Amino acid sequence: MVKKLDDDDFPPLLDHAGWRVARLFRQWKAEYEAAMTELGHGFIAEARGAVIGHLRLSGAPQSRVAAELGISKQAVQQLVDELEAEGIVERVPNPEDARGKLVRLTGRGAAALRDSNRIKQQIEDRYRAVLGDAGFAAFMAALDRLAGPG
Repeated sequence: MVKKLDDDDFPPLLDHAGWRVARLFRQWKAEYEAAMTELGHGFIAEARGAVIGHLRLSGAPQSRVAAELGISKQAVQQLVDELEAEGIVERVPNPEDARGKLVRLTGRGAAALRDSNRIKQQIEDRYRAVLGDAGFAAFMAALDRLAGPG
């Protein structure tokens, strides 16, 4: 005999902080990516866009980018190849390793980064307008405290 299950047999689905953080992140990401795509930086919405956030002014070794992203060196190689083909990054000699290369932004990549920073600031300005200066500062501090060190 099979017992028929009804809603009383299942625990409630909690409206928890994780759902709210995820919902806000999805909204933030959709707004950010739409704005960047509109400005001609559609690559930001793709996996290869994640590489940009791990580059420094002087460049970064691909191996470090792979470690920071938590993906294989081969995967980063492919992402960097695609970004390089579009003129967003370039490979230059690594002065600390004669056999190695650094990946750094080109002028086009730097323009995308400038636009990215401007769009992020606009989103934060909108949050600040909703929460007020003190509320926004408390929100940012709470995010940092919950995320912990690192």
